[in-house]
Amino acid sequence: MENSKININWYPGHMLKTKKQIIEDIKLIDVVIEILDARIPISSKNPDMQKIIANKKRIVILNKSDLAEEKETNRWVEYYKKNGIKAIIADSNLGKGIKETLKQIENIMEEDMQKAASKGRIKKNIRVMILGIPNVGKSSFINRLCNKKTTVVGNRPGVTKQKQWVRISNNIELLDTPGVLWPKFEDENVALNLSYTGSIKDEILQTEEIAFNLLIYLYNNYKSNLFERYKLTDEDINLEDENEKIYNIMNSIGRKRGAIVSGGNIDESKTAAIILNDFRSGKLGRITLEKVYEK
Repeated sequence: MENSKININWYPGHMLKTKKQIIEDIKLIDVVIEILDARIPISSKNPDMQKIIANKKRIVILNKSDLAEEKETNRWVEYYKKNGIKAIIADSNLGKGIKETLKQIENIMEEDMQKAASKGRIKKNIRVMILGIPNVGKSSFINRLCNKKTTVVGNRPGVTKQKQWVRISNNIELLDTPGVLWPKFEDENVALNLSYTGSIKDEILQTEEIAFNLLIYLYNNYKSNLFERYKLTDEDINLEDENEKIYNIMNSIGRKRGAIVSGGNIDESKTAAIILNDFRSGKLGRITLEKVYEK
């Protein structure tokens, strides 16, 4: 296996309808909440959505923060702050960041609400849309935001019957959107990062090559995490050539985890699944793939 160019054939044609609907719905929205994966804040940002939401008040949620390096996530918060955008660190599974998000929605709309009140619109509701690519934790975040006391407030004027607004507080209503990717990945690293984190379905990927490339990154940036998880030593991979070195690491992991086929060779597919699952579940430790200084 070589470190060759990864070709991910991905065209989410079924998402085109959703994108068109978002373009239509955005006219009704006051605040956009954009959920990003804290491990890949760049790659998990849908470039197609940026022009659509450009003129809207925006809050960024750095979700899955429990899987990312804390110091790197804090640096991303500062990065967004310098660019005039509030970023909130979140962990949907534990409910972290939910209260702060509700508070920030109120804060970001305070001036507009005062203007509305001065014109007699005292009961103006704040309309919120949540955007996020697949597997970024959007559903979990929404479930936390929409607690058991949440009530569906029904259709609104100018809104099609298929859409329902959900009240998440006294004056905040939420319109959810399906996860949307974009038709073409111009940057191979973006495609790889989305593959590592599971935003692209494994069924359409060459998982052995994806895992191989992930091992390259981990070896160069998180070697101690890698070696500790799989009980590896430098003696296991004492080679000069990088491709051979990573191939030996993959072989060692497969053998240590019992991923063996007839003839004593490793099952590359099973080994790749082990590596990707360990990364996605945090068993390899807290890892950030995209850092502020690289941007």
